[in-house]
Amino acid sequence: MRIHDITEYLDRWAPPAYQESYDNAGLIVGDPNAEVTGVLVTLDATEAVVEEAARKGCNLIVAHHPIVFRGLKKLNGRNYVERAVIRAVKTDVAIYAAHTNLDNVVGGVNFKIAEKLGLTGVRILAPKSGVLSKLVVFVPHDHTARMLNALYETGAGQIGAYEHCSFRVGGTGTFRPLEGASPAVGQVGQDETVSEERVEVIFPAHLEKRMVTAMRRAHPYEVPAYDLYALLNENQEVGSGAVGELPEALPEPDFLAFLKERMGLKTFRFTPLLGKTVRRVAVCGGAGGFLLNDAVRAGAQVFITADYKYHEFFDADGRILIADIGHYESEVFTKDLIQQHLLKKFTTFAVILSEIVTNPVNYYP
Repeated sequence: MRIHDITEYLDRWAPPAYQESYDNAGLIVGDPNAEVTGVLVTLDATEAVVEEAARKGCNLIVAHHPIVFRGLKKLNGRNYVERAVIRAVKTDVAIYAAHTNLDNVVGGVNFKIAEKLGLTGVRILAPKSGVLSKLVVFVPHDHTARMLNALYETGAGQIGAYEHCSFRVGGTGTFRPLEGASPAVGQVGQDETVSEERVEVIFPAHLEKRMVTAMRRAHPYEVPAYDLYALLNENQEVGSGAVGELPEALPEPDFLAFLKERMGLKTFRFTPLLGKTVRRVAVCGGAGGFLLNDAVRAGAQVFITADYKYHEFFDADGRILIADIGHYESEVFTKDLIQQHLLKKFTTFAVILSEIVTNPVNYYP
């Protein structure tokens, strides 16, 4: 098993195309063709974690946070980032990160928080637009089923909890093969009429090249007629944050105690209580203040996130209860999420959790 086998599997789960523009997800250090000896899963790939991986015989670290977030111009060990990269290179330990791309998918970081809280009916809080495309292809009737199967296998036709979604309408195609053509139907120099279907499928925009390749291979014509459209539709499977419901409504004080216990918190910050019961809860691992208005619009009584500044707490403005539980604390269970996902596929080598607490924040007893 090679490192690229692991990273390609993770990329299919949380496509790099879904990372935010400022991010640096993917294979950051290491040879993708190296054979895997073991995987160490962590939140942060610090120098100490790299040393732990080497000590435990793991030559691949899968982290949530990219150790290289901004461009490196020198590598001389002046800071913790450079030291971690240098140590990784020296010990032949590869580092891969699934960051905002893992935040932005169903079943990702925010869904893990929702799972910890026992939320039901969990969905994306702020779905993304501009990440879907549509393929329209004209194909002879007797080749429609083959065409659709090829497109479905490539990732088309998935809408929410439904798969194999398409639209088909019959019509008539006309063409005249010119000199040099090798037509599957008709003869050179003669007008031809064929009973065809217009087939439409939606697909994730980042799969466009694969989709067109699959379409061409499945199509009987030498030159298929097709159209590609960029869509503005929101993709309900991709986006920021998550929202769901508690099995039973709780008074705010009871919910805060429940939150502390479920997330294993020592302490956390929150805005003034509003005297409401809590049933709908919005969450965003890490710094999620940008989603406050989305949480309010979703009808949530509580918004759980991290990294709120003093003045930002005022933005709650009596509309919602904000609970800032800490960046590390909101994302620490991402390690379990990644480990569980890898163990579904790979069982021939160890996939272990780092024992190092990388949280840079401490709390006085």
